[in-house]
Amino acid sequence: MATRRDLMLTAAAFAASPVVSWAAAPGGLPAKAKPLPLSSVRLSPSPYATAVEANRAYLLQLSPDRLLHNFMTFAGLPAKGELYGGWEGDTIAGHTLGHYLSALVVMYEQTGDAECKRRADYIVAELARAQAKRGTGYVGALQRKRKDGKVVDGEEIFGEVMKGDIRSGGFDLNGSWSPLYTVHKVFAGLLDVHQAWGNQQALQVAIGLAGYFERVFAALDDAQMQTLLGCEYGGLNESYAELYARTGDKRWLAVAERIYDRKVLDPLVAQRDELANIHANTQVPKLIGLGRLYELTGKPQDADAARFFWRTVTQRHSYVIGGNADREYFSAPDTIAAHISEQTCEHCNTYNMLKLTRQLYSWKPDGALFDYYERAHLNHVMAAQNPRTGGFTYMTPLLTGAAREFSNPADDPFWCCVGTGMEAHAKHGESIFWEGEGTLLVNLYIPAEAQWKARGAGLKLETRYPYEPESRLTLSTLAKPGRFTVALRVPAWAGKGVKVSVNGKAFAPKLDGGYALVDRAWKAGDVVAISLPLALRLESAPGDESTVAVLRGPMVLAADLGPVATPWQGVDPAMVGENLLSRFQPVAVEKATYVARGIMRPADLTFVPFYSQYERRSAVYFRRFTEGAWKTEEAAFLAEQAHLKDISARSVDVMHLGEMQPERDHNLTSEISYPVAYRNRNGRDARSGGFFEFDMKVRPGPLILQATYWGEERKRQFDILVDGVKIATQQLQADHPGKFFDVEYPVPEALTQGKTKVRVRFTPPERNTAGPVFGVRLFTAQPAKPVA
Repeated sequence: MATRRDLMLTAAAFAASPVVSWAAAPGGLPAKAKPLPLSSVRLSPSPYATAVEANRAYLLQLSPDRLLHNFMTFAGLPAKGELYGGWEGDTIAGHTLGHYLSALVVMYEQTGDAECKRRADYIVAELARAQAKRGTGYVGALQRKRKDGKVVDGEEIFGEVMKGDIRSGGFDLNGSWSPLYTVHKVFAGLLDVHQAWGNQQALQVAIGLAGYFERVFAALDDAQMQTLLGCEYGGLNESYAELYARTGDKRWLAVAERIYDRKVLDPLVAQRDELANIHANTQVPKLIGLGRLYELTGKPQDADAARFFWRTVTQRHSYVIGGNADREYFSAPDTIAAHISEQTCEHCNTYNMLKLTRQLYSWKPDGALFDYYERAHLNHVMAAQNPRTGGFTYMTPLLTGAAREFSNPADDPFWCCVGTGMEAHAKHGESIFWEGEGTLLVNLYIPAEAQWKARGAGLKLETRYPYEPESRLTLSTLAKPGRFTVALRVPAWAGKGVKVSVNGKAFAPKLDGGYALVDRAWKAGDVVAISLPLALRLESAPGDESTVAVLRGPMVLAADLGPVATPWQGVDPAMVGENLLSRFQPVAVEKATYVARGIMRPADLTFVPFYSQYERRSAVYFRRFTEGAWKTEEAAFLAEQAHLKDISARSVDVMHLGEMQPERDHNLTSEISYPVAYRNRNGRDARSGGFFEFDMKVRPGPLILQATYWGEERKRQFDILVDGVKIATQQLQADHPGKFFDVEYPVPEALTQGKTKVRVRFTPPERNTAGPVFGVRLFTAQPAKPVA
């Protein structure tokens, strides 16, 4: 049938493409590989080069002294700049400085900008001053909010931890926000500076910091250590492993191996997918750390866990753009279609997944690894920076009509994804060229020039891919003619339509492990070219063939729904009919622009590259129907509209939670309560120890209180009160998958008799959350039907 036919055209669909063979290749590809140094690669004009330049301007706009503010003042030294706001003004302060150090390093390597190196060295020197003033090895900017509300130097929490006082809900630790995560960012930045140009002061500051936390961890027994590791700690295991690699001191290896979260990592070692409902980005760095430990110790279980995690996430938990997680959390495997929201694809997750991909590839080259890398790099990373402003997204929303929200560099929020964004967009040349056993591997078709020192070769890669099919690699210089292999990645989706030529003549390469291997005697001036077919294809969401996206080569296309300034108020477009791809007509092939005619409901739509929709609204995923199924869908939609119209007619009062004016109009008061937004709906929750309450109008007669919830909340319980009287206890436990649902609570007439309004309150017991609640409505009960 037609739906199957279109899906058969996607033989290399994303859910199937990253199937990596971890066994040894029969020959041709090297056993291991490493990238050409970033300092040896220079980008040529392209959207990637534009992104780097926008990011360089942003990095140089930041003030090192402002980022150093808390590091200095908490050490008892005068600060030279005011404290930044956003997250840098919160208890997670200091994480940005670590990212900034790493970003300065790769920007220096990518562009040669000496100011980046000067700034990094300056920051290291200032950190060394602060560390020396403290005298304990600790250096940090963390803040801690005490129970009395006073904000102080966050170091004091580690004294409490050493005494066994460990209080955390996963991100908070004794009044500080993910403190070990922040420590890792600073640690990693110091190690990056040391590795890049041998700054020994950076290594010494890192050793001092490592020693401080070695003492903290040594004070804990195994159970206490596991409790501590329940709070996000980034890739701290990787930093300790790397410090061991740099120094040879086995004490750091011992600490690295102890930083092991059994609850998350044991199932992965056992090859079990238990990722559902856990915070995604908290986990990825743990696997990168395990991978680094494998490289140093050779323990196969560490490598197996990293490989299993990568396969599981890319095949069963990832969206078409390569990102993962909804509201920062993994859902159940193969449920992507039920989690297409404005809270999808946190950039940090993809930044770390690409880092893990590079790591796995270095162990055993396989083209499927870079099929995923290319997809996520092009469609997510490139979508997460607005090249006009230099701002970054936190989430990259895939909900139809949702707008990307970018940080404002002039008033920066300093989210975690600003940190990974400033790193990611400083190093777009890092994975184009790789080498191993005398072979040159070309993994990304991005315009660039490079020096391949092993062969004394100058390389020039010219291409407009993925807008045009051909990429040409010229050996501009070659110290000595000779025979070697150039391996050109052939993406799985390309099928048999790949063409390779050498010096303009067709060449029949050996195909191995996702590569076209061109093995010959080379001389300066030789040109090898590869042409990849860029046909359109449909790709289904993992676990749901009826939800599809459109791709052209590696590029995700999106329906253009208009400018961000115009709110999206339409219905989600759908695809209806047979032979869907045949109805896409090219408008500007050089821009990958098409119009889908006659198959879209409610109207024809223009499709363009998703990543470039920085200030436009998009639709990426579409439900597909036969003509008959669409008529049934329309009927169900009309019935639901009739039901909503009936409820609206009987409504006495409606409370739009999470919206400023309705909350004011209803006299909302709250404690430890926050507005939320999800799937185009606003709402509000209340955390442990808090509540929210508000007025609602009433009228005589039986009334029903209706509350709206999302059907896949993690397990929680809370009470609902009317004028201080509990009318219900609600439990949420992910039992309405993929949709919002309403719960109706009859209100005893005694609570409303003689009144014009009542006070409605939502409150959770200890260690619970109330809601989120996405709207509350009071309406009259329907009259009882007469008995026949």
